[in-house]
Amino acid sequence: MSKISSIFAPQNFINNLNLSIMSFKKIVFFPLIVAVLAFLIQIVDQLLSPLMNTLLNLNPGSTAEKSFGWIAFQSWAVYFLADGTVKGGLKSIIGYSIGIGGSIAIMNLAGVFGPLGFFAVPLAVSLVACALIFLERTTWLNFIPAMFIGAGVYFAFMNYVPGATFTNAAITEMVFCIIGLFFGFATLTLRAAFEKRMK
Repeated sequence: MSKISSIFAPQNFINNLNLSIMSFKKIVFFPLIVAVLAFLIQIVDQLLSPLMNTLLNLNPGSTAEKSFGWIAFQSWAVYFLADGTVKGGLKSIIGYSIGIGGSIAIMNLAGVFGPLGFFAVPLAVSLVACALIFLERTTWLNFIPAMFIGAGVYFAFMNYVPGATFTNAAITEMVFCIIGLFFGFATLTLRAAFEKRMK
């Protein structure tokens, strides 16, 4: 039997077809998991954001409620930056919290340095950034990317969300940060379970 005809022999053809189906499942299934998780995180955002707007008195007098799912999508990615482990997730939560604290410190210092005019904010940012970098030598406070992303999110929130205060911005950011980190954990847990089953 020639090589070509052996490929199309009934049993070999069925074996090759089964192998192709298994390969197709391996390629397609994980992206579908991510698609379902993205679908779910958006639903959570659409259900939770209006509640956060109301509870925290955000957007007073505005007919347009803000959506905060973008924070969750960022922290979902941060989970992978943090080695995709539970410990990394906890360090991310700590990092986001420190970033929020750093942002508040920058805003307060900028007020103190107000007489410097144009240089008030740059000086405040440089002092806080320098202090944060010292934390990289610690064990639990050393996840600098989460600090800087957390600080950036907080600044965006304070600048673009009407009615934002230090407190309601921090609460909203941390709630959606934790949601995103949970989805990061779920992504890798589901992938590991799927890959184990496919072996």
